[in-house]
Amino acid sequence: MSRLIHLNGPPGIGKSTIARRYAAEHPGVLNCDIDVLRTLIGGWDADFELAGTRIRPAALAMIEAYLASGQDVVLPQMLINPVERARFEDCAARAGAEYVERFLMDSQASSVARFHRRGGPEEDPWHDLVRTIVAADGGDDSLRTYYAGLDRLIGDRPDAVVIASSEGAVDETYEAFVASLGRPT
Repeated sequence: MSRLIHLNGPPGIGKSTIARRYAAEHPGVLNCDIDVLRTLIGGWDADFELAGTRIRPAALAMIEAYLASGQDVVLPQMLINPVERARFEDCAARAGAEYVERFLMDSQASSVARFHRRGGPEEDPWHDLVRTIVAADGGDDSLRTYYAGLDRLIGDRPDAVVIASSEGAVDETYEAFVASLGRPT
């Protein structure tokens, strides 16, 4: 059975890094990074949120088709809204796939600090833009609100699997993530 492996967690925690590595080490796995897909829409840098709204239905269709072909998809995306998360879980169900969610988490203070230190446009072109958006939306208070929302989401799921993601411990985080999946792809 194919799996939609959702990497959830606060911005800057390492979701995209872990997803890239997982796809690189597991041939056939699609890394469906919605932030990357946003950058394929003309004008994404002028309205990042609108680009996300426009690309999400296409991402869902791509994920569903890929899962239906029998292949796994890894989705590095912070989803706090239960309705939005359910759209992805329903997509997996329609494809006859399993929805697997993993939370990458650090302490709240470390998560906020890591967001500010993450790579610039040479690594991922949207990082500087997202920093500007977060600053305009309340800065660190906004980041703490995201964290609290994720914490509530984890608390609402007795079967939630949380992977400790300490800054600089990419190998350890990755190994714990892979081990948490329980079976090879």
